[in-house]
Amino acid sequence: MRQLKITKQVTNRETASLDKYLQEIGKVDLITAEEEVELAQRIKAGDEVALDKLTKANLRFVVSVAKQYQNQGLTLPDLINEGNLGLIKAAKRFDETRGFKFIHTQCGGLDSLFLQALAEQSRIVRLPLKKSVYQQNQ
Repeated sequence: MRQLKITKQVTNRETASLDKYLQEIGKVDLITAEEEVELAQRIKAGDEVALDKLTKANLRFVVSVAKQYQNQGLTLPDLINEGNLGLIKAAKRFDETRGFKFIHTQCGGLDSLFLQALAEQSRIVRLPLKKSVYQQNQ
């Protein structure tokens, strides 16, 4: 009798590089709200190491949001790349004085970023963003 192999994969891993990337971001430690505040202050002072640490700690969130938009015209790695670029820009703009966690300020930002990427890159003929969002909702 053949032995059953159970894997812990939920995400469709199209390439070996995506598989390796998902394994690597799974090893990154999460940070607390206090660490986020400290990192945000260091980022405003120009610390690139703090920017790297804050973005790496939130890469899993980008992947989880990107999964919701896969199979709509862009591959999962392309969506993750778009989300990571948006995450870096957002980390530079993050205002820690407002009392919100970094990830909570990014929920809507990533959604709009993915919708914009899908509207611009997934079709041969580019539709305006408002028109393509309207068509997705129907």
